[in-house]
Amino acid sequence: MFDRETTPGVAVIRFDRPKVNAINTEMLLDILHVCRQLESDTDVRSVVLTGGDRNFAAGADITAFPGFDHADALEFSHRFNAAALALENLPQITVSAINGFALGGGLELALATDFRIAAADARLGLPEMLLGIIPGGGGTQRLGRLVGITLAKELVYTGRNLDAEEALAAGLISAIHEPDAVQAAALEMASTYAAGPASLRIAKRVMLAGCHLPIEDAAEIEADGFAEAFTTDDKITGVSSFIEHGPGRAIFTGT
Repeated sequence: MFDRETTPGVAVIRFDRPKVNAINTEMLLDILHVCRQLESDTDVRSVVLTGGDRNFAAGADITAFPGFDHADALEFSHRFNAAALALENLPQITVSAINGFALGGGLELALATDFRIAAADARLGLPEMLLGIIPGGGGTQRLGRLVGITLAKELVYTGRNLDAEEALAAGLISAIHEPDAVQAAALEMASTYAAGPASLRIAKRVMLAGCHLPIEDAAEIEADGFAEAFTTDDKITGVSSFIEHGPGRAIFTGT
């Protein structure tokens, strides 16, 4: 499930549960374990999340649901949210590469990454309502914060899917590529962030911490992060390079 790419500073989390990467408890535990490894790995500066060239993940493994009672469902939701939160809180910049279906739990995991890019034929949605249930891995919470509450309500209430063009227009994804180009595009995007300064990690942490706080509290978090950035080696490199050569020419080490 976890690979280091030849691209410096980039790691890949790959779902591999044929045929459609249906998400079960074992997968969630694997994701959580990999995130625990990555969160302290300063050599990895960007992460790509992918299900491969055919499907990202078509949702939770529904075959387990008939036997679920209230306690089972609650435990599964808690496990799912633990994995999604670990993914969301990774210090690295994260990119989901979406081929095929990203439905239900698959979309919920993609929502926990910083960016999502998709194939032209991709389908994204939260179809749980069609099963008589609701999303349980953060979908009812993260989707509205990305696309607005009105569209999120429609998608959750109806269970309908979005094609790539509608997902792009809604701001759910950042770019559309041909199906055979999505993986390479995600790695290229990740490599750009992997070459960025240590302040990327600070910016991500500050934005996650402050986005739901009153502006006064959020501004204080930003001030602390701003000051922290001045303690990094990359600040010295970036400021010196700007003064001597102009913007955009610094080579950062991530420290």
